[in-house]
Amino acid sequence: MSDFYFNCYNNNIIHPMIKRDYYEVLEVSRTANNDEIKKSYRKLALKYHPDRNNHDPDAEEKFKEASEAYEVLSDSSKRQIYDTYGHRGLADTGFQGFSGMDDMFSSFGDIFEDFFGGVGFSAPCSRGKRGYSGADLQYKMKISFMESAKGTEKEIEIEKLAECKMCKGSGAKPGTGRKKCQTCGGAGQIVNRQGFFVLQTTCPHCRGVGSIIEEVGHDCKGNGRVKLKKKISVKVPAGVENGMHLVLRGEGEADTSGGTSGDLFVNILVDKHDVFERKADDLVLNVPISFVEAALGTNLEVETLDGKEVVKVPPGTETGDELRLAHKGFVNVYKRYKGDQIIRFTVKIPKKLSKKQKELLEQFSKL
Repeated sequence: MSDFYFNCYNNNIIHPMIKRDYYEVLEVSRTANNDEIKKSYRKLALKYHPDRNNHDPDAEEKFKEASEAYEVLSDSSKRQIYDTYGHRGLADTGFQGFSGMDDMFSSFGDIFEDFFGGVGFSAPCSRGKRGYSGADLQYKMKISFMESAKGTEKEIEIEKLAECKMCKGSGAKPGTGRKKCQTCGGAGQIVNRQGFFVLQTTCPHCRGVGSIIEEVGHDCKGNGRVKLKKKISVKVPAGVENGMHLVLRGEGEADTSGGTSGDLFVNILVDKHDVFERKADDLVLNVPISFVEAALGTNLEVETLDGKEVVKVPPGTETGDELRLAHKGFVNVYKRYKGDQIIRFTVKIPKKLSKKQKELLEQFSKL
């Protein structure tokens, strides 16, 4: 089972990202025990760790993917939810995966310390020279049922840490600069040797930049970022479902050490409709009919996403019978085809009958 995300740039959909099965990611069977899961994760963490793959841009994503899979499968309660409901079930509990490399190292510090002989790791995302980004942000957007069907464009306002215009993100007072960090000698890294391993950790003094501010700027107080509010226009494509995410690249928080800005994740929340119900890409409409209409058949006007339409109810229709209106449902946001509209009938039996109605039914029964 997969969970789906949108990948956007400048509010335009590019392509979907599909979460892979966690067991497939860790290369273990669904019956694997905790020791097998931990062993496999350690192997993958070593293989894809960013410090060992400086020239492989895909390594960090694979490292994040393996770490997210390990967090779920090593936790018995999360694993049970995932085994039963898949990625969507985890999302319903509030699980969002990892927003950055810091999450992994804070969560799995014991794994790496055990594996690397007690040498601690710090998250490489703090190293601006390596091109890591600022923090990602999340925003919950409510849309109506019809907006999810037709698509919409909405303006939202977010508050975030953006680059300080006065110091241009340097954190230094205008007219001053930075000086070489004495702790790491300007390298931004401190080398730790442990047996056969030579590991680099981020300098705690300059936080991986390699230099420190001579004189702190006034507006941002040396942080290089200031808090501001920004309005953003978000295009929501037709066919989005409740729980999907739109990703706006570069609309997250600015990085403190020269890296790119983070991303903004817009979580879509779709309101329920008074009449319609969504089932995958199909649109379901429950229509009550009288037992006379059910027996004799009739032409009936029903609601669709595009207005009213007349449908033919065949004679002998029973409760639960369905009619399909082809391509009258939701647009599939990935494959761009449209689902159907399902007309589901419910036969209403009157609880009170007049004397004349009873006589007619008794005559019908005799016939």
